[in-house]
Amino acid sequence: MALDTDTPLNSLGFAKPPSETRVVVAMSGGVDSSVVAAMLADQGYDVVGVTLQLYDHGAALSKKGACCAGIDIHDARRVAEERGFPHYVLDYENIFKDAVIDEFADSYLAGATPVPCIRCNERVKFKDLMQTARDLEADCMATGHYIQRKIGANGPELHSAADANRDQSYFLFSTTPDQLEYLRFPLGHLPSKDATRALAAQFGLAVADKPDSQDICFVPNGDYASVIEKLRPGAGESGQIVHADGRVLGKHDGVIHYTIGQRRGLGIGGLADPLYVVRLDVDAKQVIVGPKDMLATRIIPVREINWLGDDALSSRTEWPVMVKVRSTRPAREAILRPHADGTAEVELLTPEEGVSPGQACVFYESGGSRILGGGWIWRG
Repeated sequence: MALDTDTPLNSLGFAKPPSETRVVVAMSGGVDSSVVAAMLADQGYDVVGVTLQLYDHGAALSKKGACCAGIDIHDARRVAEERGFPHYVLDYENIFKDAVIDEFADSYLAGATPVPCIRCNERVKFKDLMQTARDLEADCMATGHYIQRKIGANGPELHSAADANRDQSYFLFSTTPDQLEYLRFPLGHLPSKDATRALAAQFGLAVADKPDSQDICFVPNGDYASVIEKLRPGAGESGQIVHADGRVLGKHDGVIHYTIGQRRGLGIGGLADPLYVVRLDVDAKQVIVGPKDMLATRIIPVREINWLGDDALSSRTEWPVMVKVRSTRPAREAILRPHADGTAEVELLTPEEGVSPGQACVFYESGGSRILGGGWIWRG
């Protein structure tokens, strides 16, 4: 059947009425995804809500402040019931453990600083969940992420959210072009989180005033070390705290308790000048500390690169870009140099402190809002 080119595109970009457009909404139970589902249902779309149970439901019931917990599954189901669309809960515990939690623990044990939320988007939400959406014959999948999808000369592009304070582009750099074709982000253009909560109130959602999630969902109260020790017994082996000049300054209760750039809680007080964690030697069980200037990094090796530019990454020897090495830090001017083996080198024009293996380095268009991709920082 030929496409009717005279039919105007609906708000999700399809040349057919909303009632004939099926959209799966990934519902975490929070205000953002609930607003997306309610808004699309209100516009007449054929909405199907899907919530992922990612970890132990019994433990989750008493846990607030993290996405995908038991209380959140209840909240998502309630929104679906009130707005009159079907809702499914999928048990993804095993997938989540294999694809996200195990790597998180192993990365920490290797002295890296992992970002599990990126891996969850990459390996679970935008992979397995997206396949489920296709199996349900949905035209697209929508999420409550604060990021924008815009149509450019060569197809869909990924852009930062209108509200810089809510922008989640750092966590979505690994979204592939094929995934971007299928995804929709209805909140990315909103000016603030207050605007989202106003919509939630307008739709009469009980979650309108629900607090934002703060923790990584499987790390209660931000206590990474206890989670890793539970997953990997014996991970908290003691060792030495060593100055970069070789002096032994004290003992620690496990490398997993430390991160690059850490200053507080080192247990080596009484020194004239402040010291920072500058390196973790997992094999020797040593935490190496030194003055702040040792944290300055100019050259960053990256691998597992996802490229979203119009031209091939290999088409140039150098790309002028802006980069973020942490979600909370502003983008910095840099030069991206791709290598033949698929890795790359990022040279920061201004050194950055506390760059750690395991973090993401996300590339942005210079002078614009477009995300050009990113990669994972490693030791090189």
